[in-house]
Amino acid sequence: MSFFTRRDPGFDAPLASGTRAARPARGGGRESNRNERFGRWTESIARGMGTPWFLLILTLISVAWLAWNGFGPEEWRFDSAALGFTALTLILSLQASYAAPMILLAQNRQDDRDRVQIEQDRQRAERNLADTEFLAREVVALRLAMKDLPDREFVRAELRALLADLEAERAPALPEPSEPDADADAPPALGPLDAQPDPAAAQRAAAAEPE
Repeated sequence: MSFFTRRDPGFDAPLASGTRAARPARGGGRESNRNERFGRWTESIARGMGTPWFLLILTLISVAWLAWNGFGPEEWRFDSAALGFTALTLILSLQASYAAPMILLAQNRQDDRDRVQIEQDRQRAERNLADTEFLAREVVALRLAMKDLPDREFVRAELRALLADLEAERAPALPEPSEPDADADAPPALGPLDAQPDPAAAQRAAAAEPE
């Protein structure tokens, strides 16, 4: 009974959050592999029973069984029609009793795989959402940084001002105009000899005057 109630999660079952995978005990690997092989075998049988070929073969076997035991020679019949084909009924009941648990086991394994796939999809979606939010924040920060950058006109004005400063520093200094010399336009100073009157000049000046 413990074989049916005990379930090994294996690799197709997700672990609970905050738990770690326990290290398998000695002999646990063999049991897990045995259960895995049995599960695969039951899944293959369940898949086979769900195909049209299985229905066709079962129908042909049932028709052949009924025809042989209903219309065949009396001494070669092995399932009496008078008893309601008891052997055929028993075989079909046995097949149905085994098919139902196999189908349920295959469905449980498929549910485990779907649950693992859903968990992986959820984690992948969370990572994608986090990456998208990070990229959105980076784009907003980049736009804000680009708004703080100077525009083209500002850069041109700064370059013109810098060029004017450089030209002013490299231009040679022009000489300042000198003030006129006042002593150059003044009449020459008279010496002590020039200051004495000339008697001959005085006589000529007196003669020239009219009487």
